[in-house]
Amino acid sequence: MLINSIYLSAKVSQKKQFNAVIALGKINAMNITLNYQALTPEDFNAVIHLATEVHGEGYLDQASMKAWYDKGFKNNINSGFVVYHDDKLVGFRITYAIEQWQIDEWCSPELWPVAAEKVCYFKCNTVDENYRGHGIGGELLRRSIAAAKLQGATAGVSHLWKQSPGNSAVKYFTKCGGILIKEHPDRWRELSLAGYECPVCHNDCHCEAAEMMVVFD
Repeated sequence: MLINSIYLSAKVSQKKQFNAVIALGKINAMNITLNYQALTPEDFNAVIHLATEVHGEGYLDQASMKAWYDKGFKNNINSGFVVYHDDKLVGFRITYAIEQWQIDEWCSPELWPVAAEKVCYFKCNTVDENYRGHGIGGELLRRSIAAAKLQGATAGVSHLWKQSPGNSAVKYFTKCGGILIKEHPDRWRELSLAGYECPVCHNDCHCEAAEMMVVFD
């Protein structure tokens, strides 16, 4: 079922800036409309900005954004999605289509329950911290799965950041049907040594990734 709106709490700061928050006693709930749409090049700058806020400096730039976007296409079907609240980007999902990505040392195809050539890659799912806990990540994933199935995928694999706040990444993916394949220590260390600044470990990342898979119905 497609989600058209969610309820968020809101409060106005002294500067009268809107800040969406989880519902608390004295804060009145607001009904807001979220607009989900396919990822396009017009979204690149906003996606990079949100990715930097959530994942750290150096995580994503224009060159890698273009490469990620291109890998999401197969049979003229786009598996990448974004979601806006008014003009504000509040989430995005990057997914690589089958046969558009390379299996590397962080993948364990020998443990996968489906053939590797039928597996898409869930590259990145990111939601603004002020909009979390309302099903946005799950809705973005459902839309990507629907597109990936049309592209010919029967399953999708991803590496979930175990050091995300409260291990929220693994929890949400598990709730969406993800099963654990294997755990990978130091998954992003090489990237951090090349300039990526991990929000937890800074420039020497030792975060652990959970390789997880969703098998489609």
